[in-house]
Amino acid sequence: MKSAILLSTLSLATAFAPAVNKASSSSLDACMSREKILSEPDTTEFGKIWDPLGLAEQGSDETIAWYRHAEIKHGRVAMAAFVGWWATGAGLRFPGELSYGLNFADVPSKGLEAWDAIPGWGKAQMLLFAGLIELHDELFHSVRGTHYMKGGQPGKNMVPGLFDPFGLSKGRTEEAKAKGRSSEIKNGRLAMVGIAGMWATATLEGSVPLQPPC
Repeated sequence: MKSAILLSTLSLATAFAPAVNKASSSSLDACMSREKILSEPDTTEFGKIWDPLGLAEQGSDETIAWYRHAEIKHGRVAMAAFVGWWATGAGLRFPGELSYGLNFADVPSKGLEAWDAIPGWGKAQMLLFAGLIELHDELFHSVRGTHYMKGGQPGKNMVPGLFDPFGLSKGRTEEAKAKGRSSEIKNGRLAMVGIAGMWATATLEGSVPLQPPC
């Protein structure tokens, strides 16, 4: 849905900017190396890292860590957006009212029309909620763990109960976690392409060949 796309924009806008210049740091707060970060995911599809603009060569290790953290977050939002758009188009609805006088069943099936049907205060609440998640993720990275720009794992969610409320990943091996991270990055990239295609179809008729109106 359009709301999820807007949430991704907000998450980027509220994230803390990375350090641009390389600087020495102690071993206790050293950022994960560029090579380590870029070793995931594998490059089966292209045989090498696909980076035509050379962005991975810019800035410090901290910059690359920030890029990867932002990529994973936007991939998660895109996956949620794609599923939400599809579910709305398929006619799936929650029971009851979305707001006073507006039932979920009355929400239009097309993604952008569904967003337009949400009252302004409802949109504001979603954006505010996304901003609070972003703020507390950065805060908890700093006070409850190792920040992803100081040696922590980029993409790790630090908001309690948000990403893995049932603790399904606690018993997994490091190898299994690494495989899961790679799959998540690839699926997120595909979802970003997918939701961009659905947005283009909804706003520019005929812009995506063979894609029906959505």
